[in-house]
Amino acid sequence: MNPTLAPQAYKESAILTAPPERLVVMLYDGIRRFLYQAAVAMREGNIEATNSRLQRAEAIIDELNNTLDMSAGEVASNLRSLYVFSKRHLMQARLKRSPEMIEEVSKILDTVGDAWRQIAGA
Repeated sequence: MNPTLAPQAYKESAILTAPPERLVVMLYDGIRRFLYQAAVAMREGNIEATNSRLQRAEAIIDELNNTLDMSAGEVASNLRSLYVFSKRHLMQARLKRSPEMIEEVSKILDTVGDAWRQIAGA
């Protein structure tokens, strides 16, 4: 195996073999990472990196939202509201060039991610 491909192969293997709750944790970890990177890039005035990272975080939020089982009741409904709020708030952060608004969304979603970490035992 090519040594430069080993980290990618490991990551793919971890994703393919992870239980569903661990996959959700990975998604929340991705949101955290991308929102942090977006806030840093925004502070540095790097609009291209800011938009790229926000788009990646928003894509994960969309995936979480689109895969909600709405028959699960109030929890799913509350999560949907949280995801919609997060997307709107990130749009406003972009328009106002406010890294603080990005960090607000990150803190809110981190709370949910922490709950998933406990569920997954991570």
